[in-house]
Amino acid sequence: MGVNPWIIDDWHLAFRLLLSVLLGGLIGYERERKNHAAGLRTHTLVCMGSCLIMILSIYGFTDFIGQPNVNRDPARLAAQAITGIGFLGAGTIMFTGKSITGLTTAASLWVVMAIGLAVGAGFYFPAAVAVLLALFVLWGLNIVEKRYVNQFKEHQFTILMDRALVSTEQIETIFRQKEAKLLRVQFDEVAAGDGIATRERLRMSVRLPHAELILPLADQIGRLTGVSSVSTD
Repeated sequence: MGVNPWIIDDWHLAFRLLLSVLLGGLIGYERERKNHAAGLRTHTLVCMGSCLIMILSIYGFTDFIGQPNVNRDPARLAAQAITGIGFLGAGTIMFTGKSITGLTTAASLWVVMAIGLAVGAGFYFPAAVAVLLALFVLWGLNIVEKRYVNQFKEHQFTILMDRALVSTEQIETIFRQKEAKLLRVQFDEVAAGDGIATRERLRMSVRLPHAELILPLADQIGRLTGVSSVSTD
């Protein structure tokens, strides 16, 4: 007599849940290290919950097998989990000004959910490989992105300055010293309290060789006499 595919022992159930906690925690730990909204606990719970849903979908309704008008579909609850994770992922995405953050964390939650479903279904090897690949993407490709991709991104500096005390040439010199490429410049006059425009808002779009130069550049420009504020995006 063959083994019933719809029956699983308690120890095997516990093993799947523990494995989902371990695999989800590995990806969650990477997100936690970078202080993202969804970190270790969130990813671990998503993976374990997905695993439990998959287990329930496959084995939770064994007593109804063979009953009249019962159509067994082990993937039904898993499909609902895939839809539901979108709400949690959307909560990690933030739109600030011209930038959007949290997309990678939302994607990692979706991947962790899929890993949990795979573990719950007993596909241990592809689940483990998916974790390794996800960590490679989050760690390895992050290094590649910072080194080779971010240098092509534009950054905008908005500088509020007194044109009588500081010149645009001084600011341009600072950018040239950091090997930044100036792309666009825009001037706007800002009225002072007496209604006379004595200050100027300078918007400069630049391309930096390294994204890490944003804060040092903003700090150096902000120290110039006549510069009231510096903001970047």
